[in-house]
Amino acid sequence: MAKNGIWAGVDIGGTKTAIVLSSTPPNLLSRVEFPTLPAKGPQYAIERIQNSIHESLAGLGSGGKSLAAIGVSCGGPLDRVAGVIQAPPNLPTWIDVPLKKILEKEFRVPCRVENDANAGAVAEHRYGGGKGTRNMIFLTMGTGLGSGIIIDGQLYRGASEMGGEIGHLRLTRTGPAGYNKAGSAEGWASGGGMVQVASTILAAAKKRGEASILTKVVKKNAVLTAKDIADAAQQGDRIAQKIVRMTGARLGQVLAILIDILNPECIVIGGLAMRLKEDLLRPARKVVLREALPQAAAVCRIGPAELGERIGDIAALCVAQGL
Repeated sequence: MAKNGIWAGVDIGGTKTAIVLSSTPPNLLSRVEFPTLPAKGPQYAIERIQNSIHESLAGLGSGGKSLAAIGVSCGGPLDRVAGVIQAPPNLPTWIDVPLKKILEKEFRVPCRVENDANAGAVAEHRYGGGKGTRNMIFLTMGTGLGSGIIIDGQLYRGASEMGGEIGHLRLTRTGPAGYNKAGSAEGWASGGGMVQVASTILAAAKKRGEASILTKVVKKNAVLTAKDIADAAQQGDRIAQKIVRMTGARLGQVLAILIDILNPECIVIGGLAMRLKEDLLRPARKVVLREALPQAAAVCRIGPAELGERIGDIAALCVAQGL
């Protein structure tokens, strides 16, 4: 049991928001999920968050006094100390939203707000693929690419709390854009970057008259997603498999840089790595072995996040407990 009762975790994403309660993380007492719908503005989701916490506590037969703290995991940029959400790319209408202040006023308990990459790093370090390590890196490989870094068992934030923004690193002078930078790590090694690479490869394949499941997807939906590419690759589509291998190789370049600089015991990767697994990680490891210092590469284990789809829930609970 939590010292003062129950922890509440709030995992806010551009697509969905989840509310979880726990007295013994990572085990859950309850879970509620709803669409975030950022186009409606922050107030819609905030009201749903408040109602969900109240209703979940009531469902457990617990009043508000049993709540120990609330933890919010959300994509940046955000002001962790003030608890203000500052219009992340997936929440463009959430402009300087003082979420910490709002939730503390509503529930009269401490509320902590944290970048989702940092929260995910702590979750995997405490309960997942990084358990038992002193030095590890967690990568969020979704629409974008970010990282959370654990050094000597502690979360590393940096002088201005910008530590871990690996997606902003430039890999090539030109190439797909991420972080508003052409050729960046995020441009090459993320879901958004994968879609950009796919558009170029599909255009060339069309000129050659080469068929692909992805061409049919674009024709039907007018847009292509990283999930479409992953699904097509797993169905044996040669072009999709090529795109995945290319993304994996670029990911390997990023990993080699991180390994050389930080010498971690393991690198745990969320998002695409959980879906594509060895199809993505095999080419990444091949590049790591070629480019990273052998002594550092030899001690670094690379794998998908072990918490799987639960990582957002557990990350938010870790924020509630305190990082």
